[in-house]
Amino acid sequence: MKSVVADYRYRVMCLRIVPISGPVIRLTNHARDLTMSNSQVYLTSSGYDFTSYTASSNLSPSMVDVEGVLGIAGVTRAQLSSGQYDNARAYLFATTWRTPIEDQEPIVLSLMGKVQFVDDRYKVEEMALIDALNQSVGDSYTPNCNKKFGGQEYAGCMFDLAPVTVTGTITSVTSPYIFRDDTRLEGADWFGAGLIEFTTGPNAGLPRKEIRRHEADGTIEIFEPFYYEIEVGHEYSMTPGCRKRLEDCKTHNNVLNFGGYSFVPVSSKYQQVGTK
Repeated sequence: MKSVVADYRYRVMCLRIVPISGPVIRLTNHARDLTMSNSQVYLTSSGYDFTSYTASSNLSPSMVDVEGVLGIAGVTRAQLSSGQYDNARAYLFATTWRTPIEDQEPIVLSLMGKVQFVDDRYKVEEMALIDALNQSVGDSYTPNCNKKFGGQEYAGCMFDLAPVTVTGTITSVTSPYIFRDDTRLEGADWFGAGLIEFTTGPNAGLPRKEIRRHEADGTIEIFEPFYYEIEVGHEYSMTPGCRKRLEDCKTHNNVLNFGGYSFVPVSSKYQQVGTK
């Protein structure tokens, strides 16, 4: 049972979208902007539409669809396309337009997912956090480690990435995928499978990209390009990677936390019929 229910006579719906980095979006389907008791302003639904909200009494995840017009409330095509709002948390709640209170009657907490563009409009599908109950859990016995590199959770990798995180400046650009910092002194592949993010320039604050290849001369190749063009002088932060092999744990002096099973025989071995 809910502890608080908004008065049905004056009931309105409000949505707050909180990205990992970037401005918070606050919307309401009321005819006018609403100023909450904490002075936060929720913009009217002009240009927005909560197209649907579905929920059931079982453990099926709730779904929320939000349609909007690009440019309203500062939401641009570039922000959505660049991934700035990927996996942003969305808080849907009900309140009253007479005395609006933020999160007065919580309805669902969801994560922003797939974005569809149609001309100057967009539609975002959101999945409730209960969807985590539908995910398969358990360990897989593989030669490679399945832990997140640098993860500090219980029984995680436990490798401290802070001392090996480096910063630098791009000195040359070959393509959106390949660029270089000729001041790097690390050996080849030290940053292979690592992550890079930009701290200056238009890509600052956007999600990190995985490094596909790293050469000893400072050449870096990524799997997918950043949304904005990379230019000489842009500053970055970069962490080394781990290819999940036992030798990688030896390199990082972290064998005790290795999560792979290098000596478990493959199925072609243990399914063989014994012969003389």
